[in-house]
Amino acid sequence: MDKQKRLFLLDAYALIFRGYYAFIKNPRINSKGLDTSAILGFTNSLLDVIKRERPDHLAVCFDKGGSTDRIEMFPDYKANRDETPEGIKVAVPYIYKILEAMHIPIMVKEGYEADDIIGTLAKKAEREGFQTFMVTPDKDFAQLVSDNIFMYRPMFGGGYETWGIEEVKAKFEVQDPLQVIDFLGMKGDAVDNIPGLPGVGDKTAKKFINLYGSMEGLIENTHELKGKMKEKVEANAELGLLSKKLATILLDVPVAFDAKNFELDKPDHDKVNAIFQELEFRRLIENFRKTFAADTPKNQEEKPTKQAVPIKNNNSAGTGQFSLFDAPQDNESIEPSFKRASLKSVSHFYQFVESDLAFDLFFEQLQKQKSVCFDTETTHLDALQAELVGIAFSWEAHKGFYVPFPEDQLKAQLLIDKLRPFFENDTSEKIGQNLKYDLKVLRKYNLSVEGPLFDTMIAHYLINPDMRHNMNILAETYLNYSPQSIEELIGKKGKNQKTMREVPVKEVAEYAVEDADITFQLAQHFKKEMSDANTLNLFNSIEIPLIKVLADMELEGIRLNVDFLNGLSSDLDKDISALEESIYNKAGEVFNIASPKQLGVILFEKLKLVDKPKKTKTGQYSTAEDVLSYLAKDHEIIRAILEYRGLAKLKSTYVDALPEQVLSKTGHIHTEYLQTVAATGRLSSINPNLQNIPIRTERGRQVRKAFIPKDEHHILLAADYSQIELRVIAALSKEETMIQAFKNGEDIHASTASKVFNVPLEEVTREQRSNAKTVNFGIIYGVSAFGLSNQTDLSRTEAKTLIDTYYATYPKLRAYMADQVDFARDNGYVKTISERRRYLKDINSRNAVVRGAAERNAVNAPIQGSAADIIKIAMIRIHDKLKNGNYKSKMLLQVHDELVFDVYMPELERIKRLIKEEMESAHTLNVPLDVEIDMGANWLEAH
Repeated sequence: MDKQKRLFLLDAYALIFRGYYAFIKNPRINSKGLDTSAILGFTNSLLDVIKRERPDHLAVCFDKGGSTDRIEMFPDYKANRDETPEGIKVAVPYIYKILEAMHIPIMVKEGYEADDIIGTLAKKAEREGFQTFMVTPDKDFAQLVSDNIFMYRPMFGGGYETWGIEEVKAKFEVQDPLQVIDFLGMKGDAVDNIPGLPGVGDKTAKKFINLYGSMEGLIENTHELKGKMKEKVEANAELGLLSKKLATILLDVPVAFDAKNFELDKPDHDKVNAIFQELEFRRLIENFRKTFAADTPKNQEEKPTKQAVPIKNNNSAGTGQFSLFDAPQDNESIEPSFKRASLKSVSHFYQFVESDLAFDLFFEQLQKQKSVCFDTETTHLDALQAELVGIAFSWEAHKGFYVPFPEDQLKAQLLIDKLRPFFENDTSEKIGQNLKYDLKVLRKYNLSVEGPLFDTMIAHYLINPDMRHNMNILAETYLNYSPQSIEELIGKKGKNQKTMREVPVKEVAEYAVEDADITFQLAQHFKKEMSDANTLNLFNSIEIPLIKVLADMELEGIRLNVDFLNGLSSDLDKDISALEESIYNKAGEVFNIASPKQLGVILFEKLKLVDKPKKTKTGQYSTAEDVLSYLAKDHEIIRAILEYRGLAKLKSTYVDALPEQVLSKTGHIHTEYLQTVAATGRLSSINPNLQNIPIRTERGRQVRKAFIPKDEHHILLAADYSQIELRVIAALSKEETMIQAFKNGEDIHASTASKVFNVPLEEVTREQRSNAKTVNFGIIYGVSAFGLSNQTDLSRTEAKTLIDTYYATYPKLRAYMADQVDFARDNGYVKTISERRRYLKDINSRNAVVRGAAERNAVNAPIQGSAADIIKIAMIRIHDKLKNGNYKSKMLLQVHDELVFDVYMPELERIKRLIKEEMESAHTLNVPLDVEIDMGANWLEAH
């Protein structure tokens, strides 16, 4: 008996939207600034279905022009939908190209929705003996399910579930899938703006269908209903019938089902891969290749390439060994055009140095180079715990050398000393990817890297701050090359994963020199791009010098009072327990406060704190921070829950976690600073993140008390820029009234309140100053009247008046903001005082919400970015002064606009002067930069 043929019909826009929103918190932006999230999400879904199901027949169905019939019946049908996001509008033409290249039928009909096309095709295919699977997350399709028509629904977290007749009956509590139409008609659909019957929700609709079978059955039996419900159903009977029609998927769209046209055909590999390369879909190329592996021609015989070659001390004739510096010149890729180049396909000459003579020959050449890329191979990802396994070098594309290091640390130090003249040569350029790591590793061997530095990771961050910056992605994007993965070398995580020392040296050499080679090539590419973007000066004068500053700070670390934190942990346990009891008493029962589901039921079903609680996409009540914060002022239980969450997070994230992060060798916490995360130029702190320690709560402030000087001869000093962002915006906007207030040393918030509320400075109330402060900082972030009213006790009308008065008081400020937006619209970016660029791909979007966010960034980025530039300049200058002056005092931390120092007591007065001078003169504005300095036996006292 022949196997029943299967047809898969994909609901294009449902899957495109799903793919787009799956990446909404971390959009996929390629090097050209194109948002590829929707394309990637949809294509992954398509390949996943093909790979899992191997369908005989498949098509993708699109909407075009909306549903003419439904709009004629009900002009407001889908009228409340937001405008399609720009990222989806851009995606659709690419998806069409991908489908065409894959030879997958595209089904579209002007005036019809994809639902109707899928419904029509499914029924026609059923009549021809097919099983049809409708690939969509949209529950409306359940009405079409029959013995041979199924829903194939993607699930959150991955995988699919298949709905047949029994599943639909169970999900909707109906006797027949056709009753889903009645269910949808009764309850309505806010997404499609189908009105439904007023007052009828999920439960009531299911009850009515159980009692009366259909919409018509309900209307015929309204005499059995009571009270308001009877009145509503009778008064809206026509609306109910209309809603049922709107919810009914059409089965007579003029589209033909010819089985031959729907057969899953062999794709055009070259065309598909050309599109994927244009979009910079690296992993997707491999996914596509595996999905259609059966259709892929057998691998062509690969041209042999030179592998890592040991350099031996062997002068006998006829040995056949390769000459040290004679490398093959042929570097053509022999793989098919759609595959990226790799070690297997590109002729290369990577050598490892095994003997003293070989080292001397290698080092002689190394010393002659003006620009060299180096890359350390180590035993650990944490530089402070890592030991050297080897160092790779490259100064010419496809060529390089690997120097393995002995495990014996004394011998390793001797080898370092032999390399010292190169690393301490202050004229040759040293290139690397994430150089800070390499510098920290080498510093452990008492080796300082001198001379000009070039970090490809930081270079790319300046070129395209919104893209990821790891070397493999950069190689694939800019060089069309796929480097060997570390997993190929040492295996995947687990018991069987090797250490780098356990891998044969030949294999390590291939891997390590490839990294150096690729990084060297990337550097040549990025130098030109930075020159074109006018960011070379920023790179060379701020970002590169900062690498050494941060390396020294991270190596130094800061001492932690572990005993104090242990005591604080016990105190927090008591506070948390007391809050739990208080919450249980107010709720009238014990429940899991940390469970959003249980908490939502307590707050919004049992206590009924609001009439229409907000829900998540999964149908749960939302108990997110913003939702609860809005309700906190009216409900004591909410305030207690927020306090409970804050203390629990403080305890787990800092109080209990920080002692575990003390390095035993030093007794210090060694946070890491990332230069390439925040698009504004701000530094980020990780392992641990010391920038997010709460400072507005008493318990949060207590955590800072645990950070202490290194010994009794030192004191902690904190130097903080006062209101730097307001000073920057005053300077950039040339707003004279604000500039003069800063020059006069006035309290800027009181000064603003005085002008906005039209009262003498000395008569400004605390509330007026507070409201002015909120506006001062809010303006930078594009605060609205609604936002201001939520942050203050002002009504929305009062908030709007305050903002309007603020702009009237500071007219140049508003003009500056408008100019920034105009500049961004014309150029696609804004810039800081140091020419740092913030690219804004959505600044001309037709979607008002998306465009509004880009406009706020156009104003905010130059201010935040300029403040970041200023503190980075100050850090570089202070670091140089401390180093050149042989001071014992050290710079330890950078947190927002604050620098923290461990100051040797005899140097205190000189250090205070030095810090204040360098910070206040870091950049000359037409507004004075003001720095406040405090000291103490711990960070809290010094802040």
